[in-house]
Amino acid sequence: MADQQKLPALVQALRPEVLDFEPYAAGLSIEEIRERYGLECVIKLASNENPLGVPPLVQKRLKASVGFAFRYPKPDTPRLCKAIAHRMDVDPSRVVVGNGSDEIIDILIRVRAVPGRDNVLAFKPCFSMYKLQSKFLGVEFRQVPVEADFTYDLDKLAAAVDEHTALVFVTSPDNPSGYAPKASQLEKFARSLPETCILVVDEAYMDFAVPEEEYSIRNLLGELDNLVILRTFSKVYGLAGLRLGYGMMHPALADYLWRVRLPFSVNLMAEEAGIAAIEDTCFYEATLKAVHTGREWLAAQLSALGCTPKPTQANFILFALPEGCPLSAKDVFEKLLERGIIIRPLGSYGLPDSLRVSIGAERENQAFIDNLKEVLA
Repeated sequence: MADQQKLPALVQALRPEVLDFEPYAAGLSIEEIRERYGLECVIKLASNENPLGVPPLVQKRLKASVGFAFRYPKPDTPRLCKAIAHRMDVDPSRVVVGNGSDEIIDILIRVRAVPGRDNVLAFKPCFSMYKLQSKFLGVEFRQVPVEADFTYDLDKLAAAVDEHTALVFVTSPDNPSGYAPKASQLEKFARSLPETCILVVDEAYMDFAVPEEEYSIRNLLGELDNLVILRTFSKVYGLAGLRLGYGMMHPALADYLWRVRLPFSVNLMAEEAGIAAIEDTCFYEATLKAVHTGREWLAAQLSALGCTPKPTQANFILFALPEGCPLSAKDVFEKLLERGIIIRPLGSYGLPDSLRVSIGAERENQAFIDNLKEVLA
């Protein structure tokens, strides 16, 4: 009781920006839906996870490494950085790894943006971490709406940049739409920015773009000192649960991030898994085949049901329900939940009339379409 009486004073002593802070809302879990509806089988197509699961080589390596879990990892994870650098054809001095790419986003804002003076810029809608971390750190967050067809007007974004814009985040391919601007468009935009403004291109889904070289601007890392590219192990490498991501940037900027990064944020198991995932090229290619095949099939099936799927370069599809459908997107989402199919409603993105479905394994894609057909009927 005494502790409860002290609580209001403790809360009042917190930073004001923390008091009015909406936490990140995670998607529904398989366990939640099983318990809620008494289901045995639940299919999750809501979080853009790998449709094939965990790479076999990763599973083998983790079993072999678990006995060393009592040891601290090396703070600078040199073996993983070297493996990433070799895979991405960059110098290891350009690589910074983190507890998911979320950590890299957080550190970039901390080392570059001055609270009360600078601003961070992105499109709307965008990945929630850009806004959450900017607000948490007391930095103004600005947004430029995407076009009606979810494409980017990079000229409008450039016009919103001022002398206090510390960072600009561009997601390519975008979430939740799957849209990706061509590399040539991003290059033009990158060269228009002030040298002191960091352009962060979040390429979490870039592995699924076809062809990748037409969309990624990774080859500009050596030319643009203010360019940062983010990648993750959560999608194509199937390691979402181990939280592992990285950034590629100018060596001097990377050095500053390493100085302030928490020393053991990437645990020993995650490091071993990341190295093994890069080595498991068969799993990587199988994932790309499953996503590309499933993406094309799902888009065709959604169209056949009267839905409107958006073109996508990612491992998910944003779609609208058939014109004149008596059900709302929320209705369809909830009816699918009752049947054990979890997809993503997009109200939190400001898109209440749209839904997003991840590309799953073949049987999962089929189950989703079969159940959606019954719901719409």
